Amino acid sequence: MNEFRIKGATGDWEVVIGLEVHAQVTSQAKLFSGAATAFGAEPNTQVSLVDAAMPGMLPVPNRECIRQAVRTGMAIDAAINKWSRFDRKNYFYADLPQGYQISQLYHPLVGEGSIEIEDGDAIKTIGVERIHVEQDAGKLMHDQHPTRSYVDLNRSGVALMEIVSRPDMRSPAEAGAYLRKLRAILRYVGSCDGNMEEGSMRADVNVSVRKPGEPFGTRTETKNVNSVRFVMAAIEHEANRQVDVLESGGTIVQETRLFNPDTGTTRSMRSKEDAHDYRYFPDPDLLPLELDDAFLEECRASLPELPDAKRKRYEALGITAYNAGVLTAEVETARWFDALLEAGVAPVPASNWVTGELFGALNRIGKGIEESPILPGQAAELLALVADGTLSGSLAKQVFEVMLETGDAPGKIVEERGLKQTSDTGAIEAVIADVLAKNPNQLEQYRAGKEALFGFFVGQTMKAMAGKANPQVVNDLLRKALA
Repeated sequence: MNEFRIKGATGDWEVVIGLEVHAQVTSQAKLFSGAATAFGAEPNTQVSLVDAAMPGMLPVPNRECIRQAVRTGMAIDAAINKWSRFDRKNYFYADLPQGYQISQLYHPLVGEGSIEIEDGDAIKTIGVERIHVEQDAGKLMHDQHPTRSYVDLNRSGVALMEIVSRPDMRSPAEAGAYLRKLRAILRYVGSCDGNMEEGSMRADVNVSVRKPGEPFGTRTETKNVNSVRFVMAAIEHEANRQVDVLESGGTIVQETRLFNPDTGTTRSMRSKEDAHDYRYFPDPDLLPLELDDAFLEECRASLPELPDAKRKRYEALGITAYNAGVLTAEVETARWFDALLEAGVAPVPASNWVTGELFGALNRIGKGIEESPILPGQAAELLALVADGTLSGSLAKQVFEVMLETGDAPGKIVEERGLKQTSDTGAIEAVIADVLAKNPNQLEQYRAGKEALFGFFVGQTMKAMAGKANPQVVNDLLRKALA
């Protein structure tokens, strides 16, 4: 990994980073109730009596939420604890109707695992300490009334996975790479949609600084950062702030901070010393979770091919490491490309076409690959026409543009518009003879040794044939004619 240091007046400083990622579990119902979890519903329309903490209501664990957390743990090669327990984390806040959050502290569902990240050719392993399952709180709405705050409990009781890394990251870039990789794994597994803008994945960022080789310094925690870019910006600002404090003779206070994306700065929210004692204790309403081997086997069997394995498979097919990385970065891209390969196209030209032509066109029209107007089967047909010589590269681009506009199949476009490439040697020879006759000066210069003019004759021939001549045949016949 590239070494990251902050240059201070007293020398270099090293940054130490750990992330606690809250990922909303993909499920139709909440962790302990049957209420819906869809994003964007009208306030307080997805709240059961359990979520609202009505007296006498008892929580019942949602099997699917547990299953998704176990599958996530398996995807990062983590230890799965067959016996785990829910605890009550006690604190009082307006968006927490029960006065406590049901979480897991002492006996989490998932134990230690790891995630590999890349920086150029280097690979670094980031340790994951645990994944525990907990319920989300509601949401305070401060902009609905001039003097009052309202509470929306739609999010109350939604299942979260808290994925806690070890303090193994040493730069904003490493933290960004870890978060992107974790998000990709979650989306491949299907346990979280990774939509940071909607808040279904957010990170608490722990940062400290130290002189290289010295013990860890005092850390701060910046809460609820909701994009990879903001996480990196928060780390950079907070690390520089801490260095400035320490070099001016101050001390770092262990505290909770908030990140302001408009200014790129953090500010103090509350001191850890002043924080409440959460008085954790086992939840008396919930029995411990006990997982049997059949359940674990079903979870493992349901896992898809994960990003690293898929990338290695693509590279084994001859696809460049760069293209393989691009094609596996997002699960929708990988699924689209797999469908293209299943149609029988050659992997290498297919990967070049997708990362070049298709991505370029999608960027131009502002669509993601899941909204692509070109389906994998249509792309396979287009690439097959190039492979069998029906279309040249330039003709294929013309056909592709028409496909984008009309949605028609490439074969139909080729027939209707007469865009088929010709390899008719007689027709090409006649055009070459005409081109040479019309350009005697260039012909004389070429034969006098100016071989760069060969490209000129190729261009003139292709132009005269409206780009429909087979370039290889043109090259071969031109060389004979010029000889």
